[in-house]
Amino acid sequence: MAYAVIKTGGKQYRVQEGMKFDVEKLDAEVDSEVQFDVLMVGEGESLKVGAPTVEGASVTAKVVSQFRGPKGIAFKFKRRKGYHKTKGYRRHLTKLEVTSIAG
Repeated sequence: MAYAVIKTGGKQYRVQEGMKFDVEKLDAEVDSEVQFDVLMVGEGESLKVGAPTVEGASVTAKVVSQFRGPKGIAFKFKRRKGYHKTKGYRRHLTKLEVTSIAG
């Protein structure tokens, strides 16, 4: 089965057709299609590495949902000073499903 490596949101993801994964929020409507440039594509023993991207290769993914991730906690503490501070956050994420890998 073919796989590809794409980059979005400052991170790289190894994806295969039919795979669902979460990325940093993309400005796209639910049920719309998104295309990514490919850094590397491989199938079996063959492997193509781009410099920086593989020419003519692309990954198409469908936006499944827009949501917020689990709560994270940033806790600051200074010992012996009576200082502590808690702040929570939730990242905005986009769930994608890979529909096709071309190249």
